[in-house]
Amino acid sequence: MERALSVLYAGGWPARLWARVPGATRVGLLEHVLAVPGREKGRPPLRIAFASDLHLGPTTPSEVLDAAFDHLRSSRPDVLALGGDYVFLGATTDRVRELQARVADVPAPVKVAVLGNHDFWARPERLEDGLTEAGVRVLVNESLRLPAPHDDVALVGLDDPLTSHRIEERIALQEAVDAALAPVADVPIKIALCHSPDGYPAVKGRGVQLLLAGHTHGGHIALPGHRPLWMPSPHGRLWPFGRHDVDGLTVFVSRGVGGSLVPIRTYAPPDVAVFTITSQP
Repeated sequence: MERALSVLYAGGWPARLWARVPGATRVGLLEHVLAVPGREKGRPPLRIAFASDLHLGPTTPSEVLDAAFDHLRSSRPDVLALGGDYVFLGATTDRVRELQARVADVPAPVKVAVLGNHDFWARPERLEDGLTEAGVRVLVNESLRLPAPHDDVALVGLDDPLTSHRIEERIALQEAVDAALAPVADVPIKIALCHSPDGYPAVKGRGVQLLLAGHTHGGHIALPGHRPLWMPSPHGRLWPFGRHDVDGLTVFVSRGVGGSLVPIRTYAPPDVAVFTITSQP
C-alpha cells in the first residue's frame, strides 16, 4: 500500500492541499500540571514537551511542522520527548536532515525519543542515527535517569507494541520493560514513553506515574464531538486522545502533528503537549 501511495502522492500535492484549508495548519498546545507523589518539596518544576507522529513526507504541510516546533521551542522544556512516526513513505535523506534540524533547534538540555511503526517500516537505523546526531537519546526498552536537580525522575522508552523489532527471541514486552526498569528501580518517579497507548499493559503496576503516547491521531478522520471513525489501536479505542487517570497512572495520548494515509484531518486537530511535573501540595 505504501509503495502505491508513494506513486499517488508524488510531488507532495496532498500537503499543499491540506495547507489550503482555512485553519487546518494550526497546532494546539496542551499544557498540563501533574503533581506526583514522592517528589520532594523544593525541587524545581520539571517541564516535559511531548510531540508525536510528525510524519515528515508528502502528506504533512511544512506549516503544520513549523507551528508544532514553534510551540516546542517557546515552551523551553527541560526535556523534549518524541513519540515516534517521524516520517511517512520513507526515511529519505532530505526528511532525516529536516528532522535533525527541527529537533536540534529546540532548546532542551535532555532530548529522548522512541520509534514508531512507520519508522520501522522505513529505515529505522537512518532515523536513529539522525536523531542521535541531533542530540537525542533513542530509548528502546531502555531507561535514563535525569541529571540534577531532576535526578528523582527516570525516563523509560518502550519498543513499539505493533512492530517490536527490538525484542530478541520474542521475549514478551512486559519482560523487556522489567529489564529496562531494573537500572532505575531506586528512582521514585518514572515516566514512560511509548509510540502507542497499547504499551499501557507493560507499565501498569510497575511504579510508572505517567505514560506519554501517540499513534492514534485522535482518529485522524473523526466525527463531530471528536469521535473517531476508525481506530487501529485497542487501547486507543479506550483513550483516542487526551489525558486519562487510570488506576493511579496518568495516560496521555497525543493526536500527533502530521498526516499519514489521508492528507487531511477532521475533528482531530494536531497537538503537542507540555507537562509540568511538581510535588504534591
